Amino acid sequence: MKKEKRRDEPVWAEGIDTEDELMTDATPQEIAQGEYTEVVTVSLDENDPS
Repeated sequence: MKKEKRRDEPVWAEGIDTEDELMTDATPQEIAQGEYTEVVTVSLDENDPS
């Protein structure tokens, strides 16, 4: 049985705070190459004035 090769690439586990990493802007080079994703943030304001 062959052993699987170990990946040394970083992997994000679910639940880790990745907001800072995901909110960085694409570089001009990434934009020119089409390597970016448009992101829309929707938040619910749960402020109840009563």
